[in-house]
Amino acid sequence: MTLPSSWAPSPAGGSATPAPIDPAKPVPGLDNRESVSRSLSRRGKGSEEIRASKWATPEFLLYYIVIGAAVPLMVKSVYDISILLRRLYESLRPLGQAPASPPQKAGSDLGDSYADARLGRRVQFDVGFACIYLLALHGTSALKILVILYMNFTLAKSLPRINLPLATWVFNVGILFANELCRGYPYASIARSLSPWSAASGVASDEKQAQNWGSYLDSYGGLLPRWEILFNITVLRLISFNLDYCWSLDRVGGNQLEKKQLDPSDLSERTRVDQPAKAEDYAFRNYFAYVLYSPLYLAGPIVTFNDYISQLRFTPRSITRDRTALYGIRFLISLLTMEVMLHFLYAVAISKSQPAWEIYTPFQLSMLGYFNLHIIWLKLLLPWRFFRLWALLDGVDPPENMVRCMSDNYSALAFWRGWHRSFNRWIVRYIYIPLGGSGGAYGRWGKARSVFNVLVVFTFVALWHDIQLKLLIWGWLITLFVLPEVLAGYVFPKGRWQKHQEAYRVLCGIGAVGNILMMMAANLVGFAIGWDGLQNLVRSLVGSYSGVVFVAAACGALFVGAQVMFELREHELRH
Repeated sequence: MTLPSSWAPSPAGGSATPAPIDPAKPVPGLDNRESVSRSLSRRGKGSEEIRASKWATPEFLLYYIVIGAAVPLMVKSVYDISILLRRLYESLRPLGQAPASPPQKAGSDLGDSYADARLGRRVQFDVGFACIYLLALHGTSALKILVILYMNFTLAKSLPRINLPLATWVFNVGILFANELCRGYPYASIARSLSPWSAASGVASDEKQAQNWGSYLDSYGGLLPRWEILFNITVLRLISFNLDYCWSLDRVGGNQLEKKQLDPSDLSERTRVDQPAKAEDYAFRNYFAYVLYSPLYLAGPIVTFNDYISQLRFTPRSITRDRTALYGIRFLISLLTMEVMLHFLYAVAISKSQPAWEIYTPFQLSMLGYFNLHIIWLKLLLPWRFFRLWALLDGVDPPENMVRCMSDNYSALAFWRGWHRSFNRWIVRYIYIPLGGSGGAYGRWGKARSVFNVLVVFTFVALWHDIQLKLLIWGWLITLFVLPEVLAGYVFPKGRWQKHQEAYRVLCGIGAVGNILMMMAANLVGFAIGWDGLQNLVRSLVGSYSGVVFVAAACGALFVGAQVMFELREHELRH
């Protein structure tokens, strides 16, 4: 009853319409040219004209009224609750106590020789800066990171090609669990474990003294002493290097860029990822610079090793001064939006306090969940935008994450492809396709294979985020909620509705409402209120007649939103 992943209602005739041009690509004329040509060519088959715009129709005039009335009420509902809490806090503050003051804190014509020289200079700088950056962030724990990096590199270079993929996965998944279970391997714990061994070998050793030197090293933990929390991103780069190197051993026939006479500074992202680096580029110095590349080290976005080396050799033409400046302005607007929301809307604070949900109206409950998700969305968007901006200023163009606002998504599959887009592309390249992808066949078995692979993918994604039961439940819920969309595409194929385009659009809108509700529920479990909180929230929403009436009205509003999203996709294709 909903659209298959990346499809939207299309004009009469022809086969299913491809997804709209991805707005997150750096420059429409560069990275998007392959998707543009495929999109336009496939759309033209069996269709002589693009569907007429619906923006000025009576139907959409009604939608404008609904949206214009609903959005202010949505904000006002959470703002009213926040104001009440603010007044309560002010009334409980001891007399004469003033508010605490915030603490004051102090070209294409370049030859290979030039490209090799540029790569050498860039890597030399990146390695030097990464060492300083790593010491500042993690202090003495930087040594632990270097040991893991060296072990992974040795694994890649010493094992036979046939054993390398499995060994890479076992080692790096094991590192994820070991980091969590051992809490980052404190030096004090290492010292205690070495004390009995030292005594047995005849060396004077005192356990208290051993703990002292271990604690002394732990005291120099840098700005982020708990380095293991953010090491998950680094693990993805470790896997990327090993598998890119492994697959490069299978490539024969020389450099494909030279054969196709492609401009190395004007390549699409896909080409940069797929084209292996030179054999000599898979060296430890390049590996070290890539894994610890400072702008993307802490949070990404994720760049593959092949892509990183390609961009160090030739600066992509997609990076321009005007585009980078506009991107910086967008980041500042997002930061201001976050500040305004946190100042006036206390949705997160209310949810974290585990309130008595029954004291709120159904409308207030739903808006608390809705704005909670949007604050989480902004909380993740800001660091990704900042680190990507840093990389752009440094001459590296990483993939964009969060290509659409979370309120502009009606497809569960498309939502997850765009949410952590660089991670999604990493997953497709290193997990989904090696597992067999969609099964290589259509029909029920192909769909079943695809769903199983999605289950494996989201299980890994949940464990990668953190080893917590609620995140594992979140991963399985995502798979469960993706299933109706996959089945709907199989049960309601678009080709059978060519003579009933408007009816199919309504059917897709109904399915989109279900998708949106399920996506909100899954994310509330994983990142906000947990499974118990979601149960209490749903019970409060549907536990009364007024709640049921509200849910029905909310579904109607979501249907209006889905129709506007469909038209936005059509507008993107028309322009």
